[in-house]
Amino acid sequence: MPILEDRMAPTPKTPIVYVRGYAGDTAGIDKVVTDPFYGFNQGSTHIRIGPDDAPCFYEFESPLLRLHLDEGYRILVEGGQALYLAGHDSIPPDTIWIHRFYDASATTWGGRPEAFRLETAAEDLLRLIDTIRAKSGAERVHLVAHSMGGLVCRCLIQKILPDLGRDPADCVGKLFTYGTPHGGIAFDVGLGVLERLRDLTGINGADIFGRERMYEYLTPKARTDPDGPPPGWDARAMPDEGEFHPRDRVFCLIGTDPTDYDVAHGLSAATVGPRSDGLVQIDNAYVPDTCQAYVHRSHSGCYGLVNSEEGYQNLRRFLFGDCRAQAALVGVRLPQRDDTVWQAEVRLSVRGLQIVTHERTSAHWCPLQLPDGGTDGGTDGGVTVPLVQTFLCSGLSPDDMGSMRYALHLRILSLRRRAGLLRFADHLEQTADFDDILVIDVRPDPAAPVPAVSATWNSAITGPISAYRPDGHALHDDDPAPGSWTGHVPLPATAAPILGEDARIRLTVTPWG
Repeated sequence: MPILEDRMAPTPKTPIVYVRGYAGDTAGIDKVVTDPFYGFNQGSTHIRIGPDDAPCFYEFESPLLRLHLDEGYRILVEGGQALYLAGHDSIPPDTIWIHRFYDASATTWGGRPEAFRLETAAEDLLRLIDTIRAKSGAERVHLVAHSMGGLVCRCLIQKILPDLGRDPADCVGKLFTYGTPHGGIAFDVGLGVLERLRDLTGINGADIFGRERMYEYLTPKARTDPDGPPPGWDARAMPDEGEFHPRDRVFCLIGTDPTDYDVAHGLSAATVGPRSDGLVQIDNAYVPDTCQAYVHRSHSGCYGLVNSEEGYQNLRRFLFGDCRAQAALVGVRLPQRDDTVWQAEVRLSVRGLQIVTHERTSAHWCPLQLPDGGTDGGTDGGVTVPLVQTFLCSGLSPDDMGSMRYALHLRILSLRRRAGLLRFADHLEQTADFDDILVIDVRPDPAAPVPAVSATWNSAITGPISAYRPDGHALHDDDPAPGSWTGHVPLPATAAPILGEDARIRLTVTPWG
Protein backbone atom coordinates (compact mmCIF):
# COMPACT_ATOMS: atom_id res chain seq x y z
CA MET A 1 0.00 0.00 0.00
CA PRO A 2 1.22 3.57 -0.58
CA ILE A 3 1.02 4.25 3.16
CA LEU A 4 3.78 1.69 3.68
CA GLU A 5 6.19 3.09 1.11
CA ASP A 6 9.57 4.53 1.99
CA ARG A 7 8.98 8.03 3.37
CA MET A 8 12.41 9.08 2.04
CA ALA A 9 11.21 8.71 -1.56
CA PRO A 10 8.76 11.58 -2.13
CA THR A 11 5.87 11.01 -4.50
CA PRO A 12 6.15 13.16 -7.65
CA LYS A 13 3.76 16.09 -7.52
CA THR A 14 0.92 16.59 -9.99
CA PRO A 15 0.14 20.07 -11.38
CA ILE A 16 -3.14 21.58 -10.21
CA VAL A 17 -5.45 23.68 -12.40
CA TYR A 18 -8.16 25.84 -10.79
CA VAL A 19 -11.35 26.59 -12.73
CA ARG A 20 -13.63 29.29 -11.35
CA GLY A 21 -17.41 29.57 -11.44
CA TYR A 22 -20.06 31.67 -13.17
CA ALA A 23 -19.47 35.44 -13.21
CA GLY A 24 -22.81 36.59 -14.63
CA ASP A 25 -23.10 39.57 -16.95
CA THR A 26 -20.35 41.69 -18.53
CA ALA A 27 -19.93 43.77 -15.38
CA GLY A 28 -19.36 40.60 -13.38
CA ILE A 29 -16.85 39.28 -15.90
CA ASP A 30 -14.97 42.60 -15.93
CA LYS A 31 -14.71 42.42 -12.14
CA VAL A 32 -13.49 38.83 -12.15
CA VAL A 33 -10.62 39.40 -14.58
CA THR A 34 -9.06 42.10 -12.34
CA ASP A 35 -8.03 39.32 -9.91
CA PRO A 36 -4.91 37.44 -11.11
CA PHE A 37 -6.09 34.27 -9.37
CA TYR A 38 -9.81 34.50 -10.17
CA GLY A 39 -10.76 34.50 -6.48
CA PHE A 40 -8.98 31.32 -5.36
CA ASN A 41 -6.54 33.46 -3.37
CA GLN A 42 -9.30 34.78 -1.12
CA GLY A 43 -9.31 33.60 2.47
CA SER A 44 -11.57 34.35 5.41
CA THR A 45 -11.29 35.61 8.97
CA HIS A 46 -14.62 34.40 10.31
CA ILE A 47 -15.61 30.80 10.77
CA ARG A 48 -18.55 29.38 12.66
CA ILE A 49 -16.77 27.06 15.08
CA GLY A 50 -17.08 29.09 18.28
CA PRO A 51 -18.83 27.97 21.49
CA ASP A 52 -22.46 28.83 22.20
CA ASP A 53 -23.12 29.17 18.46
CA ALA A 54 -21.13 32.43 18.39
CA PRO A 55 -18.79 33.16 15.46
CA CYS A 56 -15.15 32.82 16.45
CA PHE A 57 -12.17 34.48 14.79
CA TYR A 58 -10.23 32.00 12.70
CA GLU A 59 -7.95 32.89 9.83
CA PHE A 60 -8.05 30.73 6.72
CA GLU A 61 -5.35 31.86 4.35
CA SER A 62 -7.00 30.71 1.08
CA PRO A 63 -6.63 27.39 -0.73
CA LEU A 64 -3.79 28.68 -2.93
CA LEU A 65 -1.64 29.86 -0.04
CA ARG A 66 -2.37 26.76 2.02
CA LEU A 67 -1.17 24.51 -0.80
CA HIS A 68 2.02 26.60 -0.85
CA LEU A 69 2.49 26.21 2.90
CA ASP A 70 1.33 22.62 3.36
CA GLU A 71 2.32 20.86 0.16
CA GLY A 72 5.10 23.03 -1.30
CA TYR A 73 3.24 24.08 -4.44
CA ARG A 74 4.17 27.25 -6.35
CA ILE A 75 2.42 29.79 -8.55
CA LEU A 76 4.64 30.91 -11.43
CA VAL A 77 3.95 34.35 -12.86
CA GLU A 78 6.04 36.64 -15.07
CA GLY A 79 3.57 39.28 -16.11
CA GLY A 80 1.01 36.49 -16.31
CA GLN A 81 0.92 32.71 -16.09
CA ALA A 82 0.32 32.43 -19.85
CA LEU A 83 3.46 34.51 -20.46
CA TYR A 84 5.41 32.29 -18.08
CA LEU A 85 4.33 29.17 -19.94
CA ALA A 86 5.14 30.75 -23.30
CA GLY A 87 8.59 31.84 -22.15
CA HIS A 88 9.79 28.59 -20.55
CA ASP A 89 10.47 25.25 -22.17
CA SER A 90 10.12 23.41 -18.88
CA ILE A 91 8.23 23.99 -15.64
CA PRO A 92 8.21 22.11 -12.32
CA PRO A 93 5.24 19.80 -11.71
CA ASP A 94 4.51 21.13 -8.19
CA THR A 95 2.71 24.19 -9.56
CA ILE A 96 -0.77 25.71 -9.55
CA TRP A 97 -2.35 27.23 -12.65
CA ILE A 98 -5.47 29.35 -13.09
CA HIS A 99 -7.66 28.75 -16.13
CA ARG A 100 -8.48 32.36 -17.08
CA PHE A 101 -11.25 31.52 -19.53
CA TYR A 102 -13.21 34.73 -18.86
CA ASP A 103 -10.42 37.03 -20.11
CA ALA A 104 -11.58 36.81 -23.73
CA SER A 105 -15.07 37.98 -22.71
CA ALA A 106 -14.00 41.03 -20.69
CA THR A 107 -14.29 44.57 -22.00
CA THR A 108 -11.50 45.98 -19.83
CA TRP A 109 -8.63 44.87 -22.10
CA GLY A 110 -9.79 46.89 -25.11
CA GLY A 111 -10.66 45.31 -28.41
CA ARG A 112 -13.83 43.34 -29.08
CA PRO A 113 -14.83 40.89 -26.34
CA GLU A 114 -16.01 37.42 -27.30
CA ALA A 115 -19.31 35.97 -26.11
CA PHE A 116 -18.72 33.37 -23.41
CA ARG A 117 -19.36 29.78 -24.46
CA LEU A 118 -18.86 26.88 -22.08
CA GLU A 119 -17.56 24.52 -24.76
CA THR A 120 -14.91 27.07 -25.75
CA ALA A 121 -13.82 27.36 -22.12
CA ALA A 122 -13.47 23.56 -22.02
CA GLU A 123 -11.44 23.54 -25.25
CA ASP A 124 -9.16 26.25 -23.85
CA LEU A 125 -8.78 24.20 -20.67
CA LEU A 126 -7.55 21.26 -22.74
CA ARG A 127 -4.93 23.43 -24.44
CA LEU A 128 -3.74 24.64 -21.04
CA ILE A 129 -3.57 21.07 -19.71
CA ASP A 130 -1.63 19.82 -22.73
CA THR A 131 0.86 22.68 -22.40
CA ILE A 132 1.37 22.04 -18.68
CA ARG A 133 1.84 18.30 -19.24
CA ALA A 134 4.31 18.81 -22.07
CA LYS A 135 6.44 21.31 -20.17
CA SER A 136 6.29 19.69 -16.72
CA GLY A 137 6.65 16.06 -17.75
CA ALA A 138 3.61 15.20 -15.60
CA GLU A 139 1.31 12.51 -16.96
CA ARG A 140 -1.82 14.24 -15.71
CA VAL A 141 -3.13 17.30 -13.90
CA HIS A 142 -5.62 17.60 -11.05
CA LEU A 143 -8.63 19.84 -11.69
CA VAL A 144 -10.13 21.87 -8.85
CA ALA A 145 -13.31 23.74 -9.75
CA HIS A 146 -15.90 25.96 -8.12
CA SER A 147 -19.55 26.04 -9.22
CA MET A 148 -19.82 26.34 -13.03
CA GLY A 149 -16.12 25.53 -13.29
CA GLY A 150 -17.01 21.93 -12.50
CA LEU A 151 -19.30 21.89 -15.54
CA VAL A 152 -16.44 23.22 -17.70
CA CYS A 153 -14.34 20.30 -16.43
CA ARG A 154 -17.12 17.80 -17.07
CA CYS A 155 -17.60 19.18 -20.60
CA LEU A 156 -13.91 18.54 -21.19
CA ILE A 157 -14.08 15.00 -19.76
CA GLN A 158 -17.44 13.91 -21.19
CA LYS A 159 -17.50 15.69 -24.57
CA ILE A 160 -14.36 17.50 -25.77
CA LEU A 161 -11.89 14.67 -25.17
CA PRO A 162 -14.18 11.85 -26.36
CA ASP A 163 -14.96 13.81 -29.53
CA LEU A 164 -11.20 13.92 -30.17
CA GLY A 165 -10.88 10.19 -29.50
CA ARG A 166 -8.83 10.82 -26.37
CA ASP A 167 -9.16 9.09 -23.01
CA PRO A 168 -9.75 11.66 -20.22
CA ALA A 169 -7.91 9.43 -17.74
CA ASP A 170 -4.74 10.02 -19.77
CA CYS A 171 -4.61 13.70 -18.87
CA VAL A 172 -6.85 14.25 -15.82
CA GLY A 173 -5.87 12.62 -12.56
CA LYS A 174 -8.57 13.78 -10.13
CA LEU A 175 -11.44 16.24 -10.22
CA PHE A 176 -12.59 18.11 -7.10
CA THR A 177 -15.69 20.32 -7.29
CA TYR A 178 -16.95 22.91 -4.80
CA GLY A 179 -20.71 23.49 -5.03
CA THR A 180 -20.98 22.59 -8.70
CA PRO A 181 -24.57 22.42 -10.05
CA HIS A 182 -24.02 18.99 -11.58
CA GLY A 183 -27.78 18.60 -11.97
CA GLY A 184 -28.36 22.21 -13.01
CA ILE A 185 -29.94 25.02 -11.02
CA ALA A 186 -33.59 24.69 -10.04
CA PHE A 187 -35.89 26.78 -7.90
CA ASP A 188 -38.26 25.98 -5.06
CA VAL A 189 -40.77 28.54 -6.32
CA GLY A 190 -42.51 29.21 -9.62
CA LEU A 191 -43.49 25.61 -10.48
CA GLY A 192 -40.81 25.48 -13.19
CA VAL A 193 -41.78 28.77 -14.83
CA LEU A 194 -38.59 30.53 -13.73
CA GLU A 195 -36.42 27.76 -15.15
CA ARG A 196 -38.25 27.82 -18.48
CA LEU A 197 -37.99 31.60 -18.68
CA ARG A 198 -34.26 31.46 -17.94
CA ASP A 199 -33.62 28.77 -20.53
CA LEU A 200 -35.76 30.50 -23.16
CA THR A 201 -34.17 33.94 -22.83
CA GLY A 202 -30.65 32.77 -21.95
CA ILE A 203 -30.28 35.87 -19.80
CA ASN A 204 -26.59 36.49 -19.02
CA GLY A 205 -25.84 33.01 -20.35
CA ALA A 206 -27.63 31.37 -17.41
CA ASP A 207 -29.27 28.81 -19.72
CA ILE A 208 -26.09 26.74 -19.24
CA PHE A 209 -27.73 25.53 -16.01
CA GLY A 210 -30.81 24.21 -17.82
CA ARG A 211 -31.45 20.66 -18.99
CA GLU A 212 -31.36 21.26 -22.77
CA ARG A 213 -28.12 23.22 -22.74
CA MET A 214 -26.44 20.83 -20.31
CA TYR A 215 -27.25 17.91 -22.59
CA GLU A 216 -25.44 19.69 -25.42
CA TYR A 217 -22.14 20.20 -23.60
CA LEU A 218 -22.13 16.98 -21.55
CA THR A 219 -22.83 14.52 -24.38
CA PRO A 220 -20.26 13.50 -27.03
CA LYS A 221 -21.29 13.80 -30.67
CA ALA A 222 -21.45 10.04 -31.15
CA ARG A 223 -24.12 9.74 -28.46
CA THR A 224 -26.09 12.92 -29.04
CA ASP A 225 -29.77 12.54 -29.84
CA PRO A 226 -30.79 15.27 -32.35
CA ASP A 227 -34.15 15.50 -30.59
CA GLY A 228 -32.49 16.55 -27.35
CA PRO A 229 -32.15 14.80 -24.00
CA PRO A 230 -34.09 11.52 -23.90
CA PRO A 231 -36.61 10.85 -21.12
CA GLY A 232 -34.87 10.04 -17.88
CA TRP A 233 -31.59 11.70 -18.87
CA ASP A 234 -29.84 12.86 -15.69
CA ALA A 235 -27.40 15.75 -16.05
CA ARG A 236 -25.61 14.58 -12.92
CA ALA A 237 -24.72 11.21 -14.37
CA MET A 238 -21.10 10.76 -15.37
CA PRO A 239 -20.53 7.55 -17.36
CA ASP A 240 -17.77 5.32 -16.07
CA GLU A 241 -17.06 3.26 -19.13
CA GLY A 242 -14.72 3.24 -22.10
CA GLU A 243 -13.29 6.67 -22.69
CA PHE A 244 -14.93 8.29 -19.67
CA HIS A 245 -13.18 9.36 -16.50
CA PRO A 246 -13.59 6.95 -13.55
CA ARG A 247 -16.13 8.27 -11.08
CA ASP A 248 -14.10 7.28 -8.03
CA ARG A 249 -11.55 9.93 -9.03
CA VAL A 250 -14.19 12.64 -8.65
CA PHE A 251 -14.99 14.39 -5.36
CA CYS A 252 -18.07 16.59 -4.90
CA LEU A 253 -18.16 19.00 -1.96
CA ILE A 254 -21.78 19.83 -1.14
CA GLY A 255 -22.79 22.95 0.76
CA THR A 256 -25.80 22.88 3.09
CA ASP A 257 -26.03 26.45 4.43
CA PRO A 258 -28.18 28.84 2.35
CA THR A 259 -28.51 31.46 5.10
CA ASP A 260 -24.99 32.84 4.59
CA TYR A 261 -25.42 33.32 0.84
CA ASP A 262 -26.37 36.98 0.53
CA VAL A 263 -26.35 37.42 -3.26
CA ALA A 264 -29.25 39.65 -4.36
CA HIS A 265 -29.85 40.46 -0.70
CA GLY A 266 -30.82 36.86 0.02
CA LEU A 267 -33.25 36.55 -2.90
CA SER A 268 -31.23 33.74 -4.49
CA ALA A 269 -31.33 31.62 -1.33
CA ALA A 270 -35.04 32.28 -0.89
CA THR A 271 -35.76 31.27 -4.49
CA VAL A 272 -33.59 28.15 -4.55
CA GLY A 273 -34.90 27.00 -1.16
CA PRO A 274 -33.53 25.95 2.22
CA ARG A 275 -32.21 22.57 1.07
CA SER A 276 -29.28 24.17 -0.75
CA ASP A 277 -26.08 26.19 -0.38
CA GLY A 278 -28.02 29.31 -1.39
CA LEU A 279 -27.61 28.75 -5.14
CA VAL A 280 -27.33 25.01 -5.78
CA GLN A 281 -29.81 22.57 -4.31
CA ILE A 282 -28.25 19.69 -2.40
CA ASP A 283 -29.63 17.03 -4.75
CA ASN A 284 -28.06 18.80 -7.75
CA ALA A 285 -24.62 19.32 -6.21
CA TYR A 286 -23.09 15.90 -6.79
CA VAL A 287 -22.39 13.23 -9.38
CA PRO A 288 -23.86 9.87 -8.29
CA ASP A 289 -21.37 7.20 -7.18
CA THR A 290 -18.54 9.68 -6.60
CA CYS A 291 -16.72 10.67 -3.42
CA GLN A 292 -18.80 13.22 -1.53
CA ALA A 293 -18.76 15.33 1.62
CA TYR A 294 -21.48 17.57 3.03
CA VAL A 295 -20.36 20.68 4.92
CA HIS A 296 -22.42 23.47 6.47
CA ARG A 297 -21.15 26.21 4.18
CA SER A 298 -22.74 28.50 1.62
CA HIS A 299 -22.07 28.63 -2.11
CA SER A 300 -19.65 31.57 -1.86
CA GLY A 301 -18.92 34.65 0.20
CA CYS A 302 -17.14 35.02 3.53
CA TYR A 303 -18.70 31.76 4.76
CA GLY A 304 -18.37 30.04 1.39
CA LEU A 305 -17.14 26.60 0.41
CA VAL A 306 -13.93 27.64 -1.37
CA ASN A 307 -12.50 29.83 1.37
CA SER A 308 -13.29 27.43 4.19
CA GLU A 309 -11.22 25.07 6.29
CA GLU A 310 -13.80 22.34 5.67
CA GLY A 311 -13.39 22.65 1.91
CA TYR A 312 -9.61 22.76 2.03
CA GLN A 313 -9.18 19.77 4.33
CA ASN A 314 -11.38 17.61 2.11
CA LEU A 315 -9.46 18.85 -0.94
CA ARG A 316 -6.05 18.22 0.58
CA ARG A 317 -6.79 14.68 1.70
CA PHE A 318 -8.49 13.76 -1.57
CA LEU A 319 -5.52 14.97 -3.62
CA PHE A 320 -2.67 13.85 -1.37
CA GLY A 321 -3.98 11.19 1.03
CA ASP A 322 -2.59 7.67 0.81
CA CYS A 323 -5.57 5.60 1.97
CA ARG A 324 -9.33 5.73 1.59
CA ALA A 325 -11.50 4.83 4.57
CA GLN A 326 -15.16 3.95 4.11
CA ALA A 327 -17.93 3.07 6.55
CA ALA A 328 -21.32 1.50 5.93
CA LEU A 329 -24.17 0.29 8.13
CA VAL A 330 -24.89 -3.31 7.10
CA GLY A 331 -27.38 -5.98 8.10
CA VAL A 332 -30.00 -3.41 9.06
CA ARG A 333 -33.53 -4.64 9.77
CA LEU A 334 -35.61 -1.73 10.99
CA PRO A 335 -38.98 -2.39 12.61
CA GLN A 336 -41.58 -2.52 9.85
CA ARG A 337 -44.09 0.06 10.95
CA ASP A 338 -46.20 2.06 8.53
CA ASP A 339 -46.40 4.97 10.96
CA THR A 340 -42.63 5.42 11.41
CA VAL A 341 -39.93 7.06 9.29
CA TRP A 342 -36.28 6.38 10.16
CA GLN A 343 -33.36 8.71 9.56
CA ALA A 344 -29.63 8.63 10.28
CA GLU A 345 -27.40 11.59 11.05
CA VAL A 346 -23.67 11.28 10.40
CA ARG A 347 -20.71 13.46 11.31
CA LEU A 348 -17.08 12.74 10.57
CA SER A 349 -14.13 14.21 12.45
CA VAL A 350 -10.43 13.68 11.72
CA ARG A 351 -7.98 14.07 14.58
CA GLY A 352 -6.02 17.29 14.55
CA LEU A 353 -8.63 19.35 12.67
CA GLN A 354 -10.74 22.08 14.21
CA ILE A 355 -13.69 21.41 11.95
CA VAL A 356 -16.04 18.58 11.04
CA THR A 357 -15.12 17.32 7.57
CA HIS A 358 -18.55 15.86 6.78
CA GLU A 359 -21.97 16.21 8.36
CA ARG A 360 -25.41 15.13 7.27
CA THR A 361 -28.07 16.18 9.76
CA SER A 362 -31.76 16.94 9.77
CA ALA A 363 -31.01 20.48 10.97
CA HIS A 364 -29.08 20.98 7.72
CA TRP A 365 -31.81 19.39 5.59
CA CYS A 366 -29.71 16.39 4.57
CA PRO A 367 -30.12 13.37 6.89
CA LEU A 368 -29.81 9.88 5.46
CA GLN A 369 -33.25 8.41 4.86
CA LEU A 370 -33.18 4.81 6.04
CA PRO A 371 -35.13 2.17 4.10
CA ASP A 372 -37.76 0.01 5.73
CA GLY A 373 -36.89 -3.46 6.95
CA GLY A 374 -36.29 -6.40 4.67
CA THR A 375 -33.24 -7.35 2.65
CA ASP A 376 -31.36 -5.79 -0.21
CA GLY A 377 -30.38 -9.12 -1.68
CA GLY A 378 -26.76 -8.75 -0.56
CA THR A 379 -24.66 -11.37 1.13
CA ASP A 380 -24.79 -9.49 4.42
CA GLY A 381 -28.55 -9.86 4.74
CA GLY A 382 -30.67 -6.93 5.75
CA VAL A 383 -30.15 -3.47 4.28
CA THR A 384 -26.78 -1.83 3.57
CA VAL A 385 -26.54 1.93 4.08
CA PRO A 386 -23.31 3.65 2.98
CA LEU A 387 -22.45 6.22 5.65
CA VAL A 388 -19.27 8.03 4.70
CA GLN A 389 -15.87 7.85 3.09
CA THR A 390 -12.83 9.94 3.82
CA PHE A 391 -9.19 10.10 2.86
CA LEU A 392 -6.34 9.83 5.33
CA CYS A 393 -2.67 10.72 5.04
CA SER A 394 -0.12 8.83 7.10
CA GLY A 395 2.13 11.89 7.17
CA LEU A 396 -0.44 14.18 8.83
CA SER A 397 -0.71 14.44 12.62
CA PRO A 398 0.07 10.87 13.66
CA ASP A 399 0.03 10.12 17.39
CA ASP A 400 2.81 8.43 19.33
CA MET A 401 1.56 5.09 17.99
CA GLY A 402 1.62 6.24 14.37
CA SER A 403 -2.14 5.96 14.16
CA MET A 404 -4.47 7.88 11.85
CA ARG A 405 -7.62 8.47 13.91
CA TYR A 406 -11.05 9.56 12.83
CA ALA A 407 -14.45 9.45 14.48
CA LEU A 408 -17.84 8.54 13.03
CA HIS A 409 -20.75 10.05 14.95
CA LEU A 410 -23.94 8.08 14.23
CA ARG A 411 -27.44 9.03 15.33
CA ILE A 412 -30.63 7.11 14.49
CA LEU A 413 -33.90 9.00 14.77
CA SER A 414 -37.54 8.04 14.27
CA LEU A 415 -40.43 10.23 13.24
CA ARG A 416 -44.04 9.15 13.72
CA ARG A 417 -46.71 10.01 11.21
CA ARG A 418 -50.45 9.58 10.84
CA ALA A 419 -52.33 9.99 7.57
CA GLY A 420 -49.11 11.21 5.96
CA LEU A 421 -48.54 13.94 8.54
CA LEU A 422 -45.92 13.98 11.26
CA ARG A 423 -47.30 13.58 14.77
CA PHE A 424 -45.52 14.84 17.86
CA ALA A 425 -47.53 13.39 20.74
CA ASP A 426 -44.59 11.35 22.06
CA HIS A 427 -41.80 13.20 20.21
CA LEU A 428 -38.63 14.49 21.91
CA GLU A 429 -37.05 17.04 19.59
CA GLN A 430 -33.35 16.48 18.76
CA THR A 431 -33.34 13.31 20.86
CA ALA A 432 -32.02 10.26 19.03
CA ASP A 433 -33.16 6.68 19.47
CA PHE A 434 -29.48 5.71 19.14
CA ASP A 435 -26.49 8.02 19.56
CA ASP A 436 -22.85 6.96 19.75
CA ILE A 437 -19.44 7.70 18.23
CA LEU A 438 -17.15 5.10 16.71
CA VAL A 439 -13.48 5.99 17.25
CA ILE A 440 -11.35 4.37 14.53
CA ASP A 441 -7.56 4.01 14.44
CA VAL A 442 -5.75 3.06 11.23
CA ARG A 443 -2.12 2.09 11.82
CA PRO A 444 0.31 1.20 9.03
CA ASP A 445 1.82 -2.21 9.75
CA PRO A 446 5.30 -2.66 8.18
CA ALA A 447 5.01 -6.44 8.65
CA ALA A 448 1.71 -6.75 6.79
CA PRO A 449 0.38 -5.79 3.35
CA VAL A 450 -2.59 -4.02 4.93
CA PRO A 451 -2.87 -1.64 7.91
CA ALA A 452 -4.00 -2.63 11.38
CA VAL A 453 -7.42 -1.17 12.19
CA SER A 454 -9.01 -0.78 15.63
CA ALA A 455 -12.42 0.63 16.46
CA THR A 456 -14.17 1.32 19.76
CA TRP A 457 -17.48 2.95 20.61
CA ASN A 458 -17.17 6.11 22.65
CA SER A 459 -19.66 4.72 25.17
CA ALA A 460 -17.08 2.04 26.03
CA ILE A 461 -14.15 4.45 26.46
CA THR A 462 -13.31 5.46 30.01
CA GLY A 463 -12.00 9.00 30.35
CA PRO A 464 -11.25 11.51 27.59
CA ILE A 465 -10.93 10.26 24.03
CA SER A 466 -7.60 12.07 23.64
CA ALA A 467 -6.10 9.77 26.29
CA TYR A 468 -7.53 6.59 24.78
CA ARG A 469 -5.15 4.10 23.20
CA PRO A 470 -6.28 0.90 21.45
CA ASP A 471 -5.55 -2.27 23.39
CA GLY A 472 -3.37 -3.58 20.60
CA HIS A 473 -5.89 -6.09 19.25
CA ALA A 474 -6.68 -5.13 15.67
CA LEU A 475 -9.93 -6.07 14.02
CA HIS A 476 -9.98 -9.15 11.81
CA ASP A 477 -9.51 -8.56 8.09
CA ASP A 478 -12.51 -10.13 6.34
CA ASP A 479 -11.30 -9.30 2.84
CA PRO A 480 -8.95 -11.94 1.37
CA ALA A 481 -8.00 -9.68 -1.53
CA PRO A 482 -4.43 -8.33 -1.30
CA GLY A 483 -3.94 -4.63 -0.57
CA SER A 484 -7.42 -4.14 0.86
CA TRP A 485 -8.81 -4.38 4.38
CA THR A 486 -12.43 -4.91 5.48
CA GLY A 487 -13.66 -5.43 9.02
CA HIS A 488 -16.92 -5.38 10.94
CA VAL A 489 -17.72 -3.67 14.24
CA PRO A 490 -20.77 -4.80 16.25
CA LEU A 491 -23.13 -2.07 17.34
CA PRO A 492 -23.73 -1.48 21.05
CA ALA A 493 -26.45 -3.67 22.52
CA THR A 494 -28.76 -0.66 22.81
CA ALA A 495 -29.02 -0.51 19.01
CA ALA A 496 -30.31 -4.07 18.51
CA PRO A 497 -34.02 -3.31 19.17
CA ILE A 498 -33.84 -0.55 16.54
CA LEU A 499 -31.51 -1.82 13.81
CA GLY A 500 -31.71 -5.55 14.38
CA GLU A 501 -29.46 -8.14 15.97
CA ASP A 502 -27.23 -8.48 12.91
CA ALA A 503 -26.63 -4.77 12.27
CA ARG A 504 -23.00 -3.67 12.36
CA ILE A 505 -20.56 -1.15 10.91
CA ARG A 506 -18.47 -2.31 7.97
CA LEU A 507 -15.14 -0.51 7.71
CA THR A 508 -13.05 -0.63 4.55
CA VAL A 509 -9.52 0.70 4.03
CA THR A 510 -7.93 0.68 0.58
CA PRO A 511 -4.87 2.31 -0.99
CA TRP A 512 -5.29 5.79 -2.41
CA GLY A 513 -2.98 7.93 -4.44
